[in-house]
Amino acid sequence: MGHPVTTNPLIIMLINMSIVFVVLMGLSAMIRLIHLCDPTAKAKEEKKPAAAPKAAAPAAAAPAAAPKADNSAVIAVIAAAVAAYDSEARIVTVRPIESTVWKNNARATALNNTVC
Repeated sequence: MGHPVTTNPLIIMLINMSIVFVVLMGLSAMIRLIHLCDPTAKAKEEKKPAAAPKAAAPAAAAPAAAPKADNSAVIAVIAAAVAAYDSEARIVTVRPIESTVWKNNARATALNNTVC
């Protein structure tokens, strides 16, 4: 063990790269084997209900209003961030802003960055 097998950097690179790819192929084979032997795959397939035929909706039906999302967790995080930044700040109200400013800015930026 006193003498190195080779000092040629290309041979060392080839040996190291072949070891890496052999290990990656082995991992890939193990993953494929696990997918073949997966005992939960049959249970997942059995749980899927059969698609029921849909009744035709009336043409004059009004679109259903989307339910409001519960943003209490987001509000709590924002309040904690404001409190951590400035201990004297007090949050009075939180109102969502319905604006397309971000979308318009993104479109303008995309148009400015296009190559003609």
